[in-house]
Amino acid sequence: MIPWLSDLWGGGALAIEPASPRDAAKLAQLHGASFHRGWGEGEFEQMLAERNTLVHRLRQGRKTIGFAVSRMAADEAEILSIAVDAKHRGRGLSRNLLLTHLGHLAGRGVRTVFLEVEENNHPARRLYERAGFSVAGRRERYYKQPGGEQLNAVLMRRDLS
Repeated sequence: MIPWLSDLWGGGALAIEPASPRDAAKLAQLHGASFHRGWGEGEFEQMLAERNTLVHRLRQGRKTIGFAVSRMAADEAEILSIAVDAKHRGRGLSRNLLLTHLGHLAGRGVRTVFLEVEENNHPARRLYERAGFSVAGRRERYYKQPGGEQLNAVLMRRDLS
């Protein structure tokens, strides 16, 4: 992104970079604000310590405003979560974060990426479809809501090779 444009939005230049253990608390906060069952700081600390997990943070100035997390196995990966702070959505930041993250996965030899997304989460599904993911299956009653309702998930896949 053009530095002066991101400065115009008020917050400094945007950067996508590897997350570190010191980011765990902020990543947990963002996850909790974005999903019904947020991951805790300890869960992020554990993921950041694992060699088969790739975590990127999206930073504006000094503030972390998003992240992407994937787990790798052989030449496949699963995107576990991606989120951008609600105040910063609608600017294409999720797409840039996702595409950068996918590029790093490809650089580590990943050839196929999978993810699950709630069936009725149309903004997320559009993001993934525009990034080249296609529907590979469906998981009935995969997501459990706080009130007990169970929602279906769509399994999506993208080849990176």
